Amino acid sequence: MQKKKKTSKLNKKQVIILGLIIIMIGFLVFSKDYLLQKKDKSYDTMNNELFVMSENEMPEEVNIEDEPVVVEDEKEEEKGKENNVHQGYYIGYLEIPKVNFYRGFVDVNSPDNNVGKNITIISTSEFPDVENGNFIIAGHSGTGIHSYFKHLWKLKKKDRAIVYYNRVKYTYEIVNIYLQEKTGKIGIYRDYTKNTLTLITCTKDNHKSQTVYIAELVKKEAY
Repeated sequence: MQKKKKTSKLNKKQVIILGLIIIMIGFLVFSKDYLLQKKDKSYDTMNNELFVMSENEMPEEVNIEDEPVVVEDEKEEEKGKENNVHQGYYIGYLEIPKVNFYRGFVDVNSPDNNVGKNITIISTSEFPDVENGNFIIAGHSGTGIHSYFKHLWKLKKKDRAIVYYNRVKYTYEIVNIYLQEKTGKIGIYRDYTKNTLTLITCTKDNHKSQTVYIAELVKKEAY
């Protein structure tokens, strides 16, 4: 009788220990998922707060040898609203074959020309049909529904981007990629004798910087 009592006590301890182990494993799994969700959320918030362009992003004339062209930030309005841009509103399209990207952009003066809704034309850009101009497009990265540039980190020099505008297909080749610290301004370094496409987004896995992609025109054809 005494032996049976002892065996019963041991089994009860084992059950308690096993239960505690299961609870600890469950807690660790839950904590990991929660922390990953918080990380993703903070990255999206960082994009929303720091990656919005103002109406005075760049001066009209800047000597590239003296100082960079700048893009300034301002607080985003209408944050979190759903994208309500219809197909007919697009005035052109941006295509990046390497990352299977294809999306329209709206008129620079449209209220939908906003990084919270679309890829966004910086207001002081020159359009692709302007000789030696710089067409600048900004977009979110991260994990949100408006993170249209989330795969740009895969791009390298010599990769191509295409702009369709006014029945002309402009093909650009990336010549430079660089990071800039988030200070409220973006320096755009380019060759002023070339037609340029500049893409700007937040840097993957680095909340302190933004990435600038400089691409130069290599081909122009009607479509």
